[in-house]
Amino acid sequence: MGLLQRIVRNDAMKIDPPEIYSWHVLLLACSACFGGMLFGMDIGIIGGVLTLPAFESSVFIHYPLTSTTSMKLEYIVLNVNDREFGIAGLSKTDAANLSANIVSAGAFAGALIANPISDRIGRKPGLYMVSILTIVGVIFQSASSGKLAAMYIGRFISGLGLGAATMLTPTYISENAPRAIRGALTGLYQLFETTGAMLAFWINYGSLLHLTGNSTWIVPLSMQALPAILLSIGMFFCHESPRFLARNDNWEQASAILSKVRSLPIEHPYVQTELQEMQAQLEEERALIGGSGWWDIQREMWTISGNRKRALISIFLMVCQQMTGTNVRGATTSGSAETANKIYSATAINYYAPTIFTDLGVTGNANSLFATGIYGVCKVVGCALFLLFLADSLGRKKSLLGSAIAMGLCMFYLGFYVRFDPPKLGSAVPPAGYIALVAVYLFAVFFQFGWGPVCWIYVSEIPTARLRGLNVSLAAATQWLFNFVVARATPVMLTTVGNAGYGTYFIFGSFCFAMFFFVWFFIPETKGISLERMDELFGVADFKNIEDVGVAAQHAEQEKAHEIQIERLDPRSV
Repeated sequence: MGLLQRIVRNDAMKIDPPEIYSWHVLLLACSACFGGMLFGMDIGIIGGVLTLPAFESSVFIHYPLTSTTSMKLEYIVLNVNDREFGIAGLSKTDAANLSANIVSAGAFAGALIANPISDRIGRKPGLYMVSILTIVGVIFQSASSGKLAAMYIGRFISGLGLGAATMLTPTYISENAPRAIRGALTGLYQLFETTGAMLAFWINYGSLLHLTGNSTWIVPLSMQALPAILLSIGMFFCHESPRFLARNDNWEQASAILSKVRSLPIEHPYVQTELQEMQAQLEEERALIGGSGWWDIQREMWTISGNRKRALISIFLMVCQQMTGTNVRGATTSGSAETANKIYSATAINYYAPTIFTDLGVTGNANSLFATGIYGVCKVVGCALFLLFLADSLGRKKSLLGSAIAMGLCMFYLGFYVRFDPPKLGSAVPPAGYIALVAVYLFAVFFQFGWGPVCWIYVSEIPTARLRGLNVSLAAATQWLFNFVVARATPVMLTTVGNAGYGTYFIFGSFCFAMFFFVWFFIPETKGISLERMDELFGVADFKNIEDVGVAAQHAEQEKAHEIQIERLDPRSV
């Protein structure tokens, strides 16, 4: 607790009981965040597998890849043999489009379906469902043995699990986390995602160096099941969300679980006041919209101004997150070895890394994988530093503002460099090129200092109790939809927007600068505010008759200390 007080600086940390910051709540958050690692592992592993020679020479791919027929996005884009797989009437580009982004489609559906399912059966069973879907999908992929249909089915099923995880994991953590460190705990989702991607890159790198034949891609694909297994094991030791139980009027169990999560007795004023806030929020919601059916929930979200504002903020935050271009990562290759050295890395086209790593003695596919692995390390370190020192101290709004400007500057530098001194394969890398490479990696760090974790933190903490699942579901589905849109648009931009695609950087950089003004005018600060009092922040409810949970706990401690002092002064107590 002493360490947290020195690191986390907000009003809630000063007044809330130290007992609530226990290892129990940290382990609970980490267990659920293996759902985020699913996303990262999938991104990293499939992106690397698609560049492995054994996979490219398998029956999945039968002709050289070109910049127009394969974009090698983070999700599977397979160029198939039209004679063998029965699509002779399609062009190569259409064939690639047909088989692109199978996971995105599954994830979009999974994010939407997860809300009604988890609102009915609970957050914990929903996360078990995520594990099962992912494991089944991985089995299909690993055992596909060259059967394209099996690979498609596996990717789609895994996508359902990934999409559901993006909705369930932040929701579950925010409903359990203490308010003073809710940003750090919910942001662990992003940290686990980036850690999964980093581990995946090194798994691919190790497979390339130490395995042979089809095992070089079967083993990495099989490793995608590891986070799902760890998620199942972790959730076995966790409990249901107390706020989900309260919403379903199971107050006895909600009280018991909240007491356990806060490491305080049920009768403690902090626990009792938090329960009062939950009850008051639910009563306010039910008074506004009487029923609890699907149409009633939609009316509550879209006809009440404060709720509508929160839904739109959540959607636009996810649109903005993707418009940085951060999730566009892949490689565009052709049959030539020279062009194969060109890799795209995280929103910017990283022409420079392959040449630099070649100078260091790393060549071929190992070159690309090694460079991407270093990029993953930068993301993990940046995210960890942000969650530890800034998420609940600097706050949500300032983090978004600062990172938007920093990312925009990185993108504009890359745009100017590619415009006036584009890198040329085989030529020495100029000093400006090394700075450009640094800008790519700095972009990764700046993204983790704001728009990466904060979007997930914010969309899961601002909704009302009855609308939280739907709100996060819409945000997650938006994230997957615009991930797909930006991923498909970027390769076209790189070939059409200016020489060497320099305009692409200016477009993404301009979006970053525009996001600054969106946050400045429309995003209120939420650090240290309890979930229930978000209704007060957005003008939907009034909690002035309920004492703040931290203040209530302080008053109780003061009264207890006063009683002890009186007993000591009373001679009859001797």
